[in-house]
Amino acid sequence: MLYRKTALRVAAPVAVLALALTGCNGDDKASGSADEKPKAKASAESSPESGGARGTGESATGKVKEGDASVTYELTAQKVELGTEADTKKMVSDPKEAKGLVPAIAYVKYTHKSGAALTETPDANDSTTVWADGQRGTLIIGAAEDAPGCDDSSSIEGWKQGESHVLCETYLVPKGAKDLEVHWSEEDGEPFIWKFAATK
Repeated sequence: MLYRKTALRVAAPVAVLALALTGCNGDDKASGSADEKPKAKASAESSPESGGARGTGESATGKVKEGDASVTYELTAQKVELGTEADTKKMVSDPKEAKGLVPAIAYVKYTHKSGAALTETPDANDSTTVWADGQRGTLIIGAAEDAPGCDDSSSIEGWKQGESHVLCETYLVPKGAKDLEVHWSEEDGEPFIWKFAATK
């Protein structure tokens, strides 16, 4: 279900991966990585589809500031895929910091509904977070964006109205988590929330 209320790339190269930002307890941790993604740049306008609940596979609509233009996207969190502790050890610089955690990839499909064609790498996915059993996961930065079914945002050029891309985000969550959520929001807005049962 998707609610509005008050975000695994196992094959990624080890050398560019780091454990970063927002631990599972909600505290921010600096990783020292130069690859840290900036926070989402979204418009302050509220979504035209705010409020209410939506079923699995249903979409939401939100505006994102892409360069100098405001772009409206229709988006749907498709799934969350879980990895293993062995995957985690391959993905972080210090496996001891990630003991008991497994990777979770959020797959979110975005369709450019209105606004100018993009001239830079899209920011649409920057506000995606993954939560497990009510706690925000830990973002993995610098992961490869070529996992099966995921589009590499750095290779998207001239994204224009009518085109869709699946963008993925990787977080670490506790092993054995039962309930997973994908959150996405506009700047200063309350998040849309898609709920998934934890499956491998």
